[in-house]
Amino acid sequence: MIQFRNLRLARGARTLFEGASLQIHPGWRVGLTGANGSGKSSLFALLRDELHQDQGDLEMPPGWTVAHVAQETPALARSALDYTMDGDAELRGIETRLAAAEAAHEGTRIGELHARLGEIGGYAAHARAAALLDGLGFLPTDLARPVSDFSGGWRMRLNLAQALMCRSDLLLLDEPTNHLDLDTVIWLEQWLASYRGTLVLISHDRDFLDACVSHVLHIENQRVTLYSGGYSDFERQRAERLSQQQAMFERQQREIAHMEDYVRRFRAKATKARQAQSRIKALERMERISAAHVDSPFTFAFRDAPPAPDPLLQIEEGATGYGETTVLAGLRMQLRPGERIGLLGRNGAGKSTLIKLLAGHLALTAGTRSEGKGLATGYFAQHQLETLRPDESPLAHMMRLDPAAREQDLRDYLGGFDFRGDGEGGTATPATAPCGAFSGGEKTRLALAILIWSRPNLLLLDEPTNHLDLEMRHALTLALQEFDGAMVLVSHDRALLRATCDRFVLVDGGRVSDFDGDLDDYRDWLGARRAEAAAADKCPDQAADKAARKADRAQAAAERKTRLAERRPLVKEREQLDRKLEAWNREKKQIDERLADPAIYSGTPSADLEALLKRQAELATCIDEAEARWLDIEERLEAMPAD
Repeated sequence: MIQFRNLRLARGARTLFEGASLQIHPGWRVGLTGANGSGKSSLFALLRDELHQDQGDLEMPPGWTVAHVAQETPALARSALDYTMDGDAELRGIETRLAAAEAAHEGTRIGELHARLGEIGGYAAHARAAALLDGLGFLPTDLARPVSDFSGGWRMRLNLAQALMCRSDLLLLDEPTNHLDLDTVIWLEQWLASYRGTLVLISHDRDFLDACVSHVLHIENQRVTLYSGGYSDFERQRAERLSQQQAMFERQQREIAHMEDYVRRFRAKATKARQAQSRIKALERMERISAAHVDSPFTFAFRDAPPAPDPLLQIEEGATGYGETTVLAGLRMQLRPGERIGLLGRNGAGKSTLIKLLAGHLALTAGTRSEGKGLATGYFAQHQLETLRPDESPLAHMMRLDPAAREQDLRDYLGGFDFRGDGEGGTATPATAPCGAFSGGEKTRLALAILIWSRPNLLLLDEPTNHLDLEMRHALTLALQEFDGAMVLVSHDRALLRATCDRFVLVDGGRVSDFDGDLDDYRDWLGARRAEAAAADKCPDQAADKAARKADRAQAAAERKTRLAERRPLVKEREQLDRKLEAWNREKKQIDERLADPAIYSGTPSADLEALLKRQAELATCIDEAEARWLDIEERLEAMPAD
């Protein structure tokens, strides 16, 4: 097990935590939480033996293999598949020694190495690495591409694949979902469910933590506290503990006030001096209980948006893409005021493409796009962090955005995003510090602050929670819940999607359609798609047969539909003829009976008699023609293939 004994860790003169005494047992799945700067990453470095404690002991089982995600990826010429397989150091070592043994014709050594290769599953390593890359969103054609071809976000996925490839005893994951989309996050959850080692995970995704961890290790006020259960259990237990702590704090404050009042009143009196000194010593010995602080540093809300047109935006028979490649086609979409839409779809399906199209950053290649008069769009995407001016502070950005605003009003507003003061101290980010050195989370907060100040009536958000901690995500969720405009959201944070979206739209196969279900249904949909793909990979002939049978069924259905389309008007006409023939025959029979009565010829006016004879002749003609047509239809229907 991993054991902390009265452990203290500091960075420079600043103590991160002290007095930490706890145990992490093999197989536990521990979520590591705490505010930014509380020491989570430093604790990871301690577990990787990159830092050493300032006091106390850290004991880890000898011989444990520790895996973690590298933060840097050099532009290597190695293929993505080879780079992933490098995560299994023992496998690579055996391969190197095996090559040397084969070159030296050392038969015994070759046999020993092949035996060990079999023990560690080395013969299936290639397939295991390919499966990891597939789960993380890489295409089959990506496996042979060099690492240098991939962008920064995809290189981080390669680093994650390499860490998962390692047959580790302890897996350390620091924000693994930051560069993933929703379907990849769901896949990673399922992969971690089958991981047999000990997991320590830093994440700001509530649903991901709940699905992956059995314990939560929380760093707060330089203390480390271990809780049992998932993240939701931790929140409930922490709230109860803080409530008890606040009650104890208030009771202690009353006790201290009473003792100090006694000392103040009787210290100078000889008869009470000894009792007063006793209380002074008791106050000095008393271990002070701190007040419970649970207030978030983030408090902001959207300003009132301008009046919104209805519809806000409309696309008819739209198509778009990049160069010669069409990504979306047949797009029909209308956005109305107050709509709150979450976009779902597999990696590469076109969610970000659709957001760019809605934002006007991507043109249609077909169809029409019309904006309502008065549309004010607020668009957030990760690449917009690069548009921040590195030499300007948050306050300077806001003053350039709204020169007419009072500086104090802008400072108050930025304070809600935890940009406060001028750097005189404290944990907040200075509002006057250049943003070039900001972390990803600080830049994201600034970009959101600028967006919210612009008063949009249509929000387009593409992964807005990347790099944001739990408190900021919670504040953003509350703000979006109160936002009275329309919103289209792409996010891998299911808690945010559930709390802010009224309906979901699926982007799949180049089409955009309503998704009739919730996020659990979407998870099942993804699972079914993966199962189909796995079956196709496992047995391509069977998959081809299945596809052929599906095509045959589709063709048969189309032919049946065509036959029905041909038969339907004939059947309908035959039914109409049946009804007409029944009525005409009934009417003609009545006329025939009247004309067969001799009395009609003596007592009926000649004009009426003439009309009856004329109607009799008309009915006879109609019946003859209808019967001929009925027989023709019957012959045609009999000639058609039966369904």
